[in-house]
Amino acid sequence: MTFVFSPHEIPSVEVAGQTARFPVRRIYCVGRNYAAHAREMGRDPDREPPFFFTKPADAVVPNGASVPYPPQTRNLHHEIELVIAIGKGGKDIPLDQAHDHIFGYAVGNDLTRRDLQLAARDKGRPWDTGKAFDHSAPITAIHKAEEVGHPDHGRIWLSVNDEIRQDADLKELIWDVQEVVSILSGLFKLEPGDLIFTGTPAGVGPVKPGDLIEGGIDGLANLSTRIAE
Repeated sequence: MTFVFSPHEIPSVEVAGQTARFPVRRIYCVGRNYAAHAREMGRDPDREPPFFFTKPADAVVPNGASVPYPPQTRNLHHEIELVIAIGKGGKDIPLDQAHDHIFGYAVGNDLTRRDLQLAARDKGRPWDTGKAFDHSAPITAIHKAEEVGHPDHGRIWLSVNDEIRQDADLKELIWDVQEVVSILSGLFKLEPGDLIFTGTPAGVGPVKPGDLIEGGIDGLANLSTRIAE
């Protein structure tokens, strides 16, 4: 097969403890999956069916890297999240089989141009400009599920310049890991290489050039990102 120009490099994420990397196919994200965050965004936290949006695969940024402050925004926000890495494909996955399709877990930050997201939301438009921009998905190495298990509780936190902004527990997820995988697989056929950002707890807020964002989840690596000057 020939191409009119050289194909782009396949986006990938480090896997803890090994040299082989996890190739990224798609990035799915769950919106408003913690009740307290739903409230701070002005929405009802009742357990309505989850909704999803996407980011481009090449939005991933490795742990410890700097992220340029994105254009066309004056309100860049942090959102710390548990990330599911899919290792086995499937559609209409039964709830009790969801864990079988998970390769591992990571810590991610769903960076958001909040002003653009809210403007789009208020006009009933897609969130792409607010969520799916370049460098919008910093992520740690993926920890294999066979080594860390399947997290269903544990502290999830984020700080900016050593000041704690987000501090919650995974047990506060409205839709847990198995439910997210099962429901999403009814909308899209999941494939190895898919990442799922599972939602952020309350405490989201703005960052500016020069800020150091750090965050983590019990049992997984800590994520560190500098917003470039």
